[in-house]
Amino acid sequence: MLWRRLFTTLRRGPATLPAARLDEVAMRQLADRLEAAAQRRLGRSLAIRHLNAGGCNGCELEIRMLTSIAYDLERFGLRFVASPRHADVLLVTGPVTRTMQDPMLRAWNAMAEPKWVVAVGDCAIDGGVFKGSYAIAGGVEAVLAVDLVVRGCPPTPAQVLNGLRTLVEANAG
Repeated sequence: MLWRRLFTTLRRGPATLPAARLDEVAMRQLADRLEAAAQRRLGRSLAIRHLNAGGCNGCELEIRMLTSIAYDLERFGLRFVASPRHADVLLVTGPVTRTMQDPMLRAWNAMAEPKWVVAVGDCAIDGGVFKGSYAIAGGVEAVLAVDLVVRGCPPTPAQVLNGLRTLVEANAG
């Protein structure tokens, strides 16, 4: 049974669809605009601290895709950092559980000015499918003022990247 399935799979090839080709010219323009806006606003690249406030990890998978070879977040002048002390953006995914309220506030208070909060995904915006649970405090707005929301369940990496571009360009000046 196992051998038959293995040989059938090897003969037919993968059952997945090929990834869509990225428009290199558009990506290069986006990278240039993001880098210029970040340099005007901060004098350096934008540092992002990702915080999972509780959820299904669908948004985390899409956000981690931003660091892959297909999107390569670093070429846009954006990077993930391990400490909120080094971050400019607190990127929150998932609904805010009651146990994550305090750590989220501590991460926010550890960040230096200028700083922004980005809620990624429907759960981070209003609690999503977890809304109404006794363990959920709500969306990020229940704990912190949100500067940008990226809708979707989960949003694509391109939507997250476009949202971050919008945030940087709106605050560059």
